[in-house]
Amino acid sequence: MAEYSDIRTGRHCVFLLHAHLVFVTRLRHRVFTDPHLARMEEIMRDVCADSETEPVEFNGENNHVHLLVNFPSKVALSKLVNSLKGVASRRMRQGFPELAAHYYRANELWSGSYFAGSIGGAPLSIVRQYIEQQNRPV
Repeated sequence: MAEYSDIRTGRHCVFLLHAHLVFVTRLRHRVFTDPHLARMEEIMRDVCADSETEPVEFNGENNHVHLLVNFPSKVALSKLVNSLKGVASRRMRQGFPELAAHYYRANELWSGSYFAGSIGGAPLSIVRQYIEQQNRPV
């Protein structure tokens, strides 16, 4: 169960939303090293702060990164992903010019797709059972 301190409030809502995001490099090129991932984490934390989201966890390998975020209900996940990928791509190519050599045609760091999965709460089967057991008025 979620801790009370984790639950966030908006003007007309109470929420606890987490998403697991995975971004893959274009053509799955293996380009990231530890310094790249360290800088990528800083960049993504900055973008999250600007979007009123909270990065919970970050890690990655040589061709993809994982990010777990806690986000408010007013933030569209697709817009957050666009910001994260766009800003990270631009700043990484500015800070590490050698990355541009891998993307000489498309000039893109990331693949056009991404993975986003909802995290937290009760398992789907428990929620379904809870809804089924509601006392429906006759």
